[in-house]
Amino acid sequence: MGKCPYYNDYLQLDKILAAQELESSKSEKAHDEMLFIVIHQTYELWFKQILIEIDSVITILKKPILNDNSAELQTVVHRLQRTVAILRVLVNQMDVMETMTAMDFLDFRDQLNPASGFQSWQFKVLEAKLGLQYNYRHGQEYYVSQLEQPHINLIKEAEMESTILTLVNNWLERMPFFDMNTFWQSYHPLVENQDEHPFWMDYEYMYNLTDTENKHAAFFKTIFTTSNNAQNRQLSPKACRAALFIMLYRGYPMLELPFQLLDTLLEIDNQLGNWRYRHLNMVRRTIGSKIGTGGSTGAGYLKEALDKHYIFNELSQLTSFLVSRKKLPLLPEELTAKLGYNF
Repeated sequence: MGKCPYYNDYLQLDKILAAQELESSKSEKAHDEMLFIVIHQTYELWFKQILIEIDSVITILKKPILNDNSAELQTVVHRLQRTVAILRVLVNQMDVMETMTAMDFLDFRDQLNPASGFQSWQFKVLEAKLGLQYNYRHGQEYYVSQLEQPHINLIKEAEMESTILTLVNNWLERMPFFDMNTFWQSYHPLVENQDEHPFWMDYEYMYNLTDTENKHAAFFKTIFTTSNNAQNRQLSPKACRAALFIMLYRGYPMLELPFQLLDTLLEIDNQLGNWRYRHLNMVRRTIGSKIGTGGSTGAGYLKEALDKHYIFNELSQLTSFLVSRKKLPLLPEELTAKLGYNF
């Protein structure tokens, strides 16, 4: 029987605890620099774990067939929910960072230049793997300008690979519940139209009756109708229809897991937004309108990124088209039987 690992050796604590080298120790030691280093090292360790979770989810979603109530989809939801839990830790960690005052930071800030959180290549890889495309990034001209080439290569590779957003789009497009020959034989439409699925013709008609905003009616067609779909959208009309259907009828057992997946993606965006917001406020408090050490515009960059870098915003837009449960069209029996596990 082999020797059991010693706690210190298993975690390689000698390496980890010796990995904080203060720049200020070369002159007059700044007390808060150790806190600054430990917090940012902790961020990077959590980014590493999130990337492990995201990579595993991508591997599962890449499969050509994924049962919507399988152990695999449960694994996807579980690991994405773990990602949300980690992101909440990152947000709450700002409480510790904010104990460092502006004067405390000034004790060592000049010695950090050009090192900056803006150079976190892991975070940029994470954004890319989730689905933030280059053309949607704020500050495209300098977002990798301060990075070394090996790290730039990793980000570019992530941007070229399948992302969570594109794979979720593909998964939604595979939803089988709109097959007219299988699930809608007994459906009696309110609106007769040979060009569109009867459910969506009825839903659009009912939605227009319950919402008097003309701009939303036009937006409905843009999102859900193939012929009117905007070219710069990342979710197809077919995927949007499936996602909205899941949101509307999530009470059916067959749609519980799919809804949890969509809801968890929205919560990832929410927590990333919270983290950016807390970061923005901290930067405003500690350096005001100064340029960031990494060459960004500091608070200005963070404000624009906060407004622009929502990855799953096309999913969140679908909530504009929800209606009360009591107004939902009744589904045909052959479909409700499938959605309720009665088969």
